[in-house]
Amino acid sequence: MEFPKNNILDNWLETNQNTEIDRFIERNLAITEKVCAVLKERGIKKKQFAEMLGKSPSEVSKWLSGLHNLTLKSITKMEEVLDINLINIDPIKEIEYVYLGSIPGGSMEDAINGYEETNYSAAS
Repeated sequence: MEFPKNNILDNWLETNQNTEIDRFIERNLAITEKVCAVLKERGIKKKQFAEMLGKSPSEVSKWLSGLHNLTLKSITKMEEVLDINLINIDPIKEIEYVYLGSIPGGSMEDAINGYEETNYSAAS
């Protein structure tokens, strides 16, 4: 049986499209698909995964359905037990340290006391 292409639901969805909801569903599905792929690759059954998470199998089934609203806490818990990264967001670094090398034959105090400022210019 073929359904008509212009039914009430399709018309409503097209008229009331919400890009925020679309984006949420897309990301939610991407996370659950990645988790399911890792579980399959590692031979981990959903019941075992639930035990690893300390959750009931029914709750984990909801998480992995792709329709459940995953929280950052549940995503982080899955990342921890599987040792994977599900959200690739690097924290903003306010300070970054750079290794400048070692101090030959002395201590940091000697290096600081013996420091002489030098000014170089492109013209010289």
